[in-house]
Amino acid sequence: MSSVFKALSDPTRRRVVQLLRTGPLSAGEISDRFNVSKPTMSAHFAVLKEADLVHAEKAGKSVIYHLKLSVLEEALLGFVDSFGPGVQAPGVRKETAR
Repeated sequence: MSSVFKALSDPTRRRVVQLLRTGPLSAGEISDRFNVSKPTMSAHFAVLKEADLVHAEKAGKSVIYHLKLSVLEEALLGFVDSFGPGVQAPGVRKETAR
């Protein structure tokens, strides 16, 4: 879970995850949307892969990235569960028996 939150701590990587929510994209398609160097984007991709948030596959000379949404969901649920039972969102009232 820590590696997921570390990966998501950077706004560029969060934006990459948002872009991949719509479907797989090549490294070039993703990089074109950012004003950073290719080595910098490569480092961001490496962090996302290390956190297991993305899957990369070779397609000819391109690398296609896919979001692993289940990993993201699992980390978020684990984070919420770490607060223990009885924790609820602010502004949400428990229903009482009548």
